[in-house]
Amino acid sequence: MSIKSARSSLGRVAVGTAVMATVLATAACSSGASSSTTATGSATSSTSASGGSTKGGPKIFAIGGKADDPFWSRVKRGTDDAGIVVSAQGGSVTWLGPQNYDNLGPDAAKLIQSAISQGATAIVAPDWVPEAMDAALKEVVANKIPLIIYNAGGIEAADKVGALNYVGSDEGLAGQSGGEFFGTSGQKNVICVNTLPGAANTEARCKGIADGIAKSGGKSTQLPLPSSSFGNPTAVAQAIKAALLKDSSIDGVVTISTGDADSAASAIDQAGATGKVKLGTFDLDPTQLKRIKAGTQLFAIDQQPYMQGYLAVSMLNGYTQWGLNLPQKPILTGPAIISKDNVDTVQAGADAGVR
Repeated sequence: MSIKSARSSLGRVAVGTAVMATVLATAACSSGASSSTTATGSATSSTSASGGSTKGGPKIFAIGGKADDPFWSRVKRGTDDAGIVVSAQGGSVTWLGPQNYDNLGPDAAKLIQSAISQGATAIVAPDWVPEAMDAALKEVVANKIPLIIYNAGGIEAADKVGALNYVGSDEGLAGQSGGEFFGTSGQKNVICVNTLPGAANTEARCKGIADGIAKSGGKSTQLPLPSSSFGNPTAVAQAIKAALLKDSSIDGVVTISTGDADSAASAIDQAGATGKVKLGTFDLDPTQLKRIKAGTQLFAIDQQPYMQGYLAVSMLNGYTQWGLNLPQKPILTGPAIISKDNVDTVQAGADAGVR
């Protein structure tokens, strides 16, 4: 898909998801007014796989990233805002995240099993590392607990484990859009810095970058770093700097997260490559916006993490209580290429802490 069509698709998705969110929230609030749910947040330990009423409101568990991860703080903000409606109806939303990303797949699988053991009546979770997590996700479905996959894995992962739907970005498409953008900007040799190698979503991102830039005759190779380097700005910056100094033909760097993008910006400067090596990143935050405005960063690929958390929890709330479901599969929240051409349009969301 071209960058132009990707942007157009996101516009349609944004309108659709906004309307859908409004419908879900309105239905939830109006139904809650006459509901017999209690204020204690009590919930039954299982629900029918086809939906239906949950006594006392649903007990929704959201599996996500670290609490201090800027990206996941936006996802959590979405789950928290959707949780206001859930709580008003006597239900609850509980967030579970790992201490670090050193053992991502197995740790996430344990969190999913913990949610089951704590009596979850609905679960939303990513499928970061399928070989480590799919057994736990299938256990959720086997226990007749409604499940939505979000953020990572795509509709293929959701279908594989028996989840209701997928909410998030198509990582392959996101990468292709970024790779195409590099190509139209003249880059020929881009490295994709992956600080979470082996994770399904980050691998798809880097592959997408390579596929996208290949359309204009360029190439992209992955620079995999130990997952322990994720969140370590010095280690990431030094690794990128070393790669740039070793290969002077590199003219583009893309990172899998905004934190790594900050490290990459420092590395480019330290290597004396400012102006020559263009920077792009997946995800968005105020620092990326500032660099894009200043012309020192080429683009950021936004997947609207707030909407991932908000929509997933809202959909599970409607499904567990009233059997509400949607025919759209998957529910896409991205990608959107944010560049100097449209950076001003997302500033308000960034200032509010949701983009």
